[in-house]
Amino acid sequence: MSYKRFSVKDANIILGIDPGIADTGYGVIKKDKQGKLTCLDYGSIKTKAKLSLPDRLEIISQEINKLIKKYNPRLAGVEQIFFCKNVKTALVVGHARGVVLLTIKQNNLEAIEFTPLQIKQAVSTYGRASKMQVQKMVKLLLNLKEIPKPDDAADALAAAICTANSGK
Repeated sequence: MSYKRFSVKDANIILGIDPGIADTGYGVIKKDKQGKLTCLDYGSIKTKAKLSLPDRLEIISQEINKLIKKYNPRLAGVEQIFFCKNVKTALVVGHARGVVLLTIKQNNLEAIEFTPLQIKQAVSTYGRASKMQVQKMVKLLLNLKEIPKPDDAADALAAAICTANSGK
């Protein structure tokens, strides 16, 4: 996929997304003119396993739409699927990713995709950092009182941080 040139200087608010079907993590950050990052919101969009796949995908889309309307981000960073042990799981997560990317596009935002390795590198300077190392760095970089929970939210904040720092 090719990306348009963008300027993070123009993007005060950045939405990070860690796609999943049961839990889609989200994180919203603000980057000021001095480059300071501030967390505005984070959490997880949860869908129930008993719902049909289309219903679960609709919930994800609706909740992403609400976040976009509330925070009016200029850019969105989305984590790519790196690997899954279970092919069925990878396909379902792929559906969730597709809905996330479509929802972002329908809201006229630019989606920038990053591999987990790129996100870890951007946040911890080490592409093979553990989940806990990334979570601690997210806490430190955003000056949070505690590590963001659930894990999907911390991953989404890391994707937002990666996006904020990628335009240099």
